[in-house]
Amino acid sequence: MPLPQLTVYRHDRRKRALITLAGEIDLESAPVVRVSLERCLRDGIRTIDVDLTPVTFCDCSGLNAFLRAAQQTTVVGGTLRLHHPPTTLARILDLADCGFLLLGLPFDHLPPPLGDTPATPAPAPPHGSVPLVAVLSGDAR
Repeated sequence: MPLPQLTVYRHDRRKRALITLAGEIDLESAPVVRVSLERCLRDGIRTIDVDLTPVTFCDCSGLNAFLRAAQQTTVVGGTLRLHHPPTTLARILDLADCGFLLLGLPFDHLPPPLGDTPATPAPAPPHGSVPLVAVLSGDAR
């Protein structure tokens, strides 16, 4: 069985982490996402920003991993936010009507439906431009 085509980069700053995912998130690679986000919580991270700019595909398996991680993060008093979701994930978030849980937007300020052009670009993750090092890649089993 081939390894999932997903790489995870992590940059910590005190109790905050920027996780950058690169590649595809699907049934095979969603466990890598889940393990990476759980590891942040075990390490005492309470604010997790997930940059999805380099993600080329994300299906409902990825959404499930993000929703589970957001719930676990909330239980310990933290927050998890997704930034720059790929079109596939944005569409799933729109259909499932759960973007407010992961994008940090109030109900009445959700992004426009797919196909519309937003008036302003989405904000960049809060850590700025920092060189990242891959911390996890491949199969998490």
